[in-house]
Amino acid sequence: MSAPAMGTSKTAHSDSSNKRKKGPGTLAIAYLVIYNVVMTAGWLVIAVGLVRAYLARGSYHGLYYSIEKPLKFFQTGALLEILHCAVGIVPSSVVLTGFQVMSRVFLTWAVTHSVREVQSEDSVLLFVAAWTVTEIIRYSFYTFSLLNHLPYLIKWARYTFFIVLYPMGVSGELLTIYAALPYVQKTGLYSITLPNKYNFSFDYHTFLILIMISYIPLFPQLYFHMMRQRKKVLGHMEEYSKVE
Repeated sequence: MSAPAMGTSKTAHSDSSNKRKKGPGTLAIAYLVIYNVVMTAGWLVIAVGLVRAYLARGSYHGLYYSIEKPLKFFQTGALLEILHCAVGIVPSSVVLTGFQVMSRVFLTWAVTHSVREVQSEDSVLLFVAAWTVTEIIRYSFYTFSLLNHLPYLIKWARYTFFIVLYPMGVSGELLTIYAALPYVQKTGLYSITLPNKYNFSFDYHTFLILIMISYIPLFPQLYFHMMRQRKKVLGHMEEYSKVE
């Protein structure tokens, strides 16, 4: 499941822990700014590609093919975010970041790329559109935050658009996996049957069903976590506006 990463909340630690936690150095910040600018630009390319293809065709069917290559490239490029957390230049959970990134990479390569029959499904456009808007906002947010010049509009969008985009993306992901099931079962894609020299079997069809079931407990937890983050970050501003 690909929740829009909201960032890890900072909790109070002991003085010794605070001393160990130093912000990224100048070179690390410069690298992160470049990385986030490139990723923002990449997802903007995807957005423009979708709009141009729609205007040219006059239909939203099959738009995936117009942005397939940049989608694969920039979504795979998000794997670097796991490394950023692992080496400590980004203070987020390696496990949470890894889960969020790998779920999207999995859907990009192990489902949409591998099962070509689903690429024309409307559900693919549903999650691609949700990802695209989410990532443009997210990487813009990171870029301006690193530069210490975060516009309120981007901050508001970061903690508001997910209310619609997250359910939209999850719906697209689930429908796409569901559409892939008959083809996976028919072809035996990525499945390993017995007997074999390793005495090991794997049913990819069943694995995809388990992936879908995992959304049931995970989606509400992540969604309401983000709602709490929104209230924490924007709540006081909204209350102030009501007073005014």
